[in-house]
Amino acid sequence: MTEPYHYAVIGRALEEIDRAPGLSLDALATRMGMSAAHFQRVFSAWVGVSPKRYQQYLLLGHARELLQRRFTLLEAAQDTGLSGTSRLHDLFLRWEAMSPGEYALGGAGLRIGWALAPTPFGEALVMATDRGICGIGFTDETGFDAAMEDLTRRWPRADYRPEPSVAALLDLSEVPLHLIGAPFQIKVWEALLRIPTGHVSTYSSVAEAIGNPKAVRAVGTAIGRNPVSWLIPCHRALRKTGELGGYHWGLPRKRSMLAWEAARHDAHRRDPATAAPELSETGAR
Repeated sequence: MTEPYHYAVIGRALEEIDRAPGLSLDALATRMGMSAAHFQRVFSAWVGVSPKRYQQYLLLGHARELLQRRFTLLEAAQDTGLSGTSRLHDLFLRWEAMSPGEYALGGAGLRIGWALAPTPFGEALVMATDRGICGIGFTDETGFDAAMEDLTRRWPRADYRPEPSVAALLDLSEVPLHLIGAPFQIKVWEALLRIPTGHVSTYSSVAEAIGNPKAVRAVGTAIGRNPVSWLIPCHRALRKTGELGGYHWGLPRKRSMLAWEAARHDAHRRDPATAAPELSETGAR
């Protein structure tokens, strides 16, 4: 999962694309201080398509198209939906939830280790109990202190300690999750895990999937409280209009996640063995 992608370079590139959609390959490479050919190789290694193609995936119109073409009823989705070309989406997430009694204790008596780890979407603060990952937050969005405060306040009575080995959990062949939340929240997060990669759903469909179709607003709140960003794909939930809605770690990251998954999904459908090369604006590979 933590292949040596150029995290900082890609992050800066996505910020530039977000600020100025439609930048040419040469202009974008210049802003990155790289040649066009080298920048395209780095970028394509990260997402599997060229910067130009990726810009198309970032547009709001693509989110609407994704909703129209790839809307998947949760009841009919795969159990986890984590299938694709990246190593992350070949993993199976094994998870268990705290009992209501444990949840009510606010983490009292629970030891939670934390570490910083690289991901395709920037540095992440990863937290875990002895049963699995219980929290993931992106530090480059809010800063380390704010991300730490955000995750620790969910279980204020737990014992938090730095444990570098926690980062290695992201590289396991089977990623264990320890979901800490109220029963309603657990139902919503479980529904999110049934949305296949490269597909999206709506808040109202999630509400229907958990048997409470009128609880759309409560579902949105539960999605926003997802403690395991990225692994539990709350970024795949959109409004009925195709608009992105909110995202706890910033809408640019939500757009990037959806575009990254859609691009890799489409590249895999075209040719899973040779998906990464893409034609640039100049026609060169």
